[in-house]
Amino acid sequence: MCPAPWFVATALSRHAPNSYCPTHSTGTQPSTAVRPAGFQPTVFKIALIIAAVMLLCQTSAFAGARHFTFLYEAPTAAPGSFEIENYATTRFANGFTEAVFRHELEIGITEHFQASIYFANWDYTRSHENRGAHYDSSSLELIYNLTNPVTDPVGVSLYQEISAGRRAFESETKLIAQKNFGPLILAYNLTLEAEWEDKGLREHNGEIQQVFGASYEISPRISVGAEMLHEILLPGWHSAEAENNFFLGPNISYRGDRWFATVTALAQTTRTESEPNYQVRLIFGVSL
Repeated sequence: MCPAPWFVATALSRHAPNSYCPTHSTGTQPSTAVRPAGFQPTVFKIALIIAAVMLLCQTSAFAGARHFTFLYEAPTAAPGSFEIENYATTRFANGFTEAVFRHELEIGITEHFQASIYFANWDYTRSHENRGAHYDSSSLELIYNLTNPVTDPVGVSLYQEISAGRRAFESETKLIAQKNFGPLILAYNLTLEAEWEDKGLREHNGEIQQVFGASYEISPRISVGAEMLHEILLPGWHSAEAENNFFLGPNISYRGDRWFATVTALAQTTRTESEPNYQVRLIFGVSL
């Protein structure tokens, strides 16, 4: 826990001298005419200590936190790090329709490579046809970072995820781009999904996604921003039946010392009846 700056200042001021009168080696006091009125070196010492304490408090925020929930960022996890991330996405169309959950173990392999295991992708659905909780699949995710979003013109990473279940198989490929401008983070994901479902995996569909995001760090622990999702659904990979949907909404992220929580709320700006009117996603992560 970080001590309050005013507590540090009060404690130090109790031991501060009332005046500043250093002497030369000759025993005479130097002239104070060159010093501004009220000059107190102790005050500057206190200010420096407070600044150091605040800096330590600021940098203690969890470095692996997510600023977005519907798109990925370019930097990868630190080598040897382990993190648990839990996803909860709730969708509403004329009331609550479903909640989708994912449970991930993220592992930093090298400076530029990370791997994740999703132990369970499952959902709870409230509908007349398919009510209750259902296990869908488990996943393996790999991300390789090519360039840095701070030191390079654009940070770029490549992403691949494979999911498999009893009657489901899915491949998801992403291009991740990001650029940091001080406290402002801009990110973009281009995703291609291919999925096979049903008995014998006879049903096959595709999806192309573009996601844009902006996040501004108003403090070392808090960020606010927005995300925009554009998805093109391709039933049976038939472009003639393609369906375009847009979602837009705000996000907020809070970072603790070893944990973070990020929430995004999206509203559908198109009028697709088969898609949710609203969806809210929470990601809660803990560093192990």
